[in-house]
Amino acid sequence: MFYYDYTYVLFMLPCIIISLICQVRVKTAFSKYSKIPNTRGMTGAQAAEYVLRQNNVTGVRIEHVEGNLTDHFDPRSNVIRLSDSVYNSATVAAVGVAAHEAGHAVQTAKNYFPNKLRGAILPAARLGSSLSWILIIIGFMFSYGSRSSSIGLYILYAGIVLFSASVLFTVVTLPVEFDASRRALKCFRDTNLLQGEEYKGAKSVLTAAAMTYVAAALTAIMQLLRLLLIARRRD
Repeated sequence: MFYYDYTYVLFMLPCIIISLICQVRVKTAFSKYSKIPNTRGMTGAQAAEYVLRQNNVTGVRIEHVEGNLTDHFDPRSNVIRLSDSVYNSATVAAVGVAAHEAGHAVQTAKNYFPNKLRGAILPAARLGSSLSWILIIIGFMFSYGSRSSSIGLYILYAGIVLFSASVLFTVVTLPVEFDASRRALKCFRDTNLLQGEEYKGAKSVLTAAAMTYVAAALTAIMQLLRLLLIARRRD
């Protein structure tokens, strides 16, 4: 017998479609503006250093990391790592991505509250992402009509609580990501680093990237609602 779970179709399938659309958009935007050089001839590494300097942030290293779109800021070691297509590339897309990562470094230096909050939630989110589904699956197994059903429900709800920590992390990540892009774009405007179509191109890349985080948060929220609905039906 095949088991049809309408909650998956109702809650998760739309999120999967939205996530795929966002992934295509960010790859398309990055690919398009990776072919357009910026008039300053500034590489991604130079752009990251420029944004840091404009915000009076020192002590941040800028390093190369292998891969494509693997760019990130590591607050533990205070290092901005830029990928193959960004570090030495003097394109509109490279400058936009590098400036965004520099925006994260500025957030850390300026003690931006949502960024600090995300850091505080991170340990619980890691625990939740690794342990929650184990408890949820065990809870499902033991929550059918039997003597152990009540124990199974407790385990199920414990897994959902842990999963909630990772959901909260994805939600708190949204203002952090949007603010990093805002800082990058503000630097472009204030210093005329990028103008006209170049500015619009960088904004397009950063907006497309930000929407992937929106899709991730939406997916996490809908998954949580789905789990709560299933648990309520088991109760």
